[in-house]
Amino acid sequence: MPHLMPKMLRHILALAAGMAALIAVPLTAQAEPLRVPVLVPITGFLSLEGTSQRNGAELALAGSGVDFSVTDTATAPEIAINAFERAVDAADVISVVAPMLGTQMLALIPLADEFGIPLITVSGTARITEMGSPNVFRFFPGDAVVKAAQARYAVEERGAKRPAILSQTTAYGQSGRAELEANLTRIGAPPVFQEALDVSVKDMLPVLLKVRESGADALLLHLHAGPTALVIRHAKALGLDIPIIAGSAMHQPETAALLEPAELDGVCAESGSSPVSENWLGVRNFVDAYRRSYDREPDAFALGQYDGVKMILAAVAAGAQNANDIRDFLQTARHTGLAMTYKSDGKGNMAHSAVIICYDGTDRVPQIVKRYENLTGVL
Repeated sequence: MPHLMPKMLRHILALAAGMAALIAVPLTAQAEPLRVPVLVPITGFLSLEGTSQRNGAELALAGSGVDFSVTDTATAPEIAINAFERAVDAADVISVVAPMLGTQMLALIPLADEFGIPLITVSGTARITEMGSPNVFRFFPGDAVVKAAQARYAVEERGAKRPAILSQTTAYGQSGRAELEANLTRIGAPPVFQEALDVSVKDMLPVLLKVRESGADALLLHLHAGPTALVIRHAKALGLDIPIIAGSAMHQPETAALLEPAELDGVCAESGSSPVSENWLGVRNFVDAYRRSYDREPDAFALGQYDGVKMILAAVAAGAQNANDIRDFLQTARHTGLAMTYKSDGKGNMAHSAVIICYDGTDRVPQIVKRYENLTGVL
């Protein structure tokens, strides 16, 4: 018997080790990292804006311990739907970085509600937070905010009394045009001319001639990046000598790069922020990291998406483990980001401030000339 004890002990220890190995399998599975798919338009007419959105999300997620993958949604709603359905087919998805294109967001919201997955985006389309979804969180000031700033700056700071509006025929364009018209009318300067342009239009001279014939004393734009640059170039060539206050697309360094500094002289634009124009340390560090990672200049879309993802990571750090936890955090918490402070208004609008930037004609870096803080009164 004394000689059997070591052998029996070895069997017992081996059995215990085997059981421990079996127990370790589900524990390892439970330790799989949380995941945030990034679905953004990096080809098509919104490629400049979508690439910025992707870069901001990537920069925030890199080294965070949260897994992510990037899918190009191009510009078709069905592509975004297919990408979403593939991306959320896993229990470890806690949120989705959703495309900034309004038509794609409108298509994804019912799916987000069906799957219970919160969407974080920098889409400006006003309607996305008017559909009653608890799963939409916008980290760029929506049209209700930036169009109020754009209208007020045109009237109060530039003296516009007879403004004209050029917008896009997309959902984004329609949303911004409606907000601009309402704000201008509210402050006593209703537009004297309006026209919506398809994104395929390249010759802007015909519509600019109509603007001049209308007697407009300011031109307000709500266009995507390429059309914005074309309108400004053709307006300068035409000698249209009235203030141009553009939409957020104009603040992008890639949009400014399409124009000569002299063509930008006196052009202004609304935006949620302008990272290249800021001097405080937190934003400067972001700008430096962005330049090192992507060899390009960051814009407000990149910074807004960066801040949005950082709020998700703050939720994880606070103990969030699933999509429900993330949604609860986004609905109730206040988050100090680099661009601004974020808090939901109860509909998922997280950003409530705007800036106006202007170019002086000497280079392509704008200056922040006016800040409009907490326009919604939420903070």
